[in-house]
Amino acid sequence: MFRRKLTALDYMNPDNFHVNDEKSFRDLVVWLEDQKIRHYKIEDRGALKAVEEKDWATGYRRYLGSLNCPINPNERAAVLDWLLGLAVRFEYGDNVDTYKSETAENVRNRQMSGPKMVNTNPLDALDFQSPEFRDGVNRLASQLGVTQHPDHLVTLKAISKLITSRLSAEAMQNPGEVIHQGKAFPIFEADLGFETGDPVLNNAGKALRLMYIHDLRNLQTRINESIVAVQTITANPKTDTKLGKVGR
Repeated sequence: MFRRKLTALDYMNPDNFHVNDEKSFRDLVVWLEDQKIRHYKIEDRGALKAVEEKDWATGYRRYLGSLNCPINPNERAAVLDWLLGLAVRFEYGDNVDTYKSETAENVRNRQMSGPKMVNTNPLDALDFQSPEFRDGVNRLASQLGVTQHPDHLVTLKAISKLITSRLSAEAMQNPGEVIHQGKAFPIFEADLGFETGDPVLNNAGKALRLMYIHDLRNLQTRINESIVAVQTITANPKTDTKLGKVGR
């Protein structure tokens, strides 16, 4: 009963979706929010995307409440049909000009002319909460020497930061600019400036202070680059000597 709407939304493998399958249902709800509805900010989707957690239903009910869904959350088939209708409406709103030119005849002609080619992001087909994906992230972190976080998506962000800063093409050509040489700074031996009474909190404060200083340094570097760029323009103005006059 959902195949036509799933196909219209370019959902992967719509023919094999089963609303009574718990994992399939949860994955589809997450996909609809991530790709089509986008009601939550990305950072607020954690509870909904934790499809393996036992209390996922709590985040699911909260999500339906935020959407003002008029259907009982326990009536999953009806809820899903409502969510799909909402997603179709948003999809149309995002591509009004494209769909205005569509007619039934155009659709029939395309279907008769050959198979439909759908350009989709291959990352959309990934299950970011699957055990296989989580294990792959952790193995990659071990190979790169990145400390693993309890949330594998946080670990993935750290891996991405490391790759973009130290393993990019520019960094590989000039490794001395990104890989600092010399003795490491003894951060935990430095003076924090205040005392919390807890050694663990003291060390956390020292780490946060170092991160803050690092961010300030990056900000100052960008400000300096902006000043230099402006000075390059103002210090070397182009003049038209033909407009100049000598004497009265």
